[in-house]
Amino acid sequence: MLNLKRIVLWSAVFAFVGCTNNNNTDEVAEFNKPALYWYKKIGASISDDNMDKADAYYVSLKSEHIRSPLMPTAILNLGYAHMSDESYLLANYYFDEYNKRYGESDNREYIDFMKLKADFLGIKEVYKDQKLILESIQSAKTYIYRYPGSEYAPLVNTMLVRLHMSLYLLNENIAALYDRTGKPKAAKIYRAKNVGSVVEITDITAPKKGIVGKIFD
Repeated sequence: MLNLKRIVLWSAVFAFVGCTNNNNTDEVAEFNKPALYWYKKIGASISDDNMDKADAYYVSLKSEHIRSPLMPTAILNLGYAHMSDESYLLANYYFDEYNKRYGESDNREYIDFMKLKADFLGIKEVYKDQKLILESIQSAKTYIYRYPGSEYAPLVNTMLVRLHMSLYLLNENIAALYDRTGKPKAAKIYRAKNVGSVVEITDITAPKKGIVGKIFD
């Protein structure tokens, strides 16, 4: 899940978007507007697939009307829109923002699932995303522990198995590389990481579409 550094980073990005000069400056630079005005601007920008402008309008809504009843829906709409745009880091920013402000709401279980889904879908290259895989495995375990009867539990369990498979293959591929380069001790270290894994090599069939496969198709 997003850590504090990521949240701070994207907060800075949004602040910069709200201040920078670009082709949309005249519209985004407006201020002292009703909450509904900014809310409609966010929706229109999402419809136009202009997520940079939608993010900038959110900054205006947040800065001028942080207690508006439109805020929760605006935050979720932006999270969903960034998911559709495959901007998973930003999607998770908004889901975190929602939980931070409305964490006691009845749909916390669903938002936590969306955060986990965003992390999962954000894994594109196993070798580069090893840290995210490990974090996602822990997050999935936490989710199942926290919401044992969740309607999303079957999907979370499927994600967890795929994550374990990816980690297993990653360790095996690194071990094989060390074998080929004449470093058997290093290979042994990586194969030892798979001892006790919940999956075995015989359980694994690499999905045609990478780690995600067809879970969310």
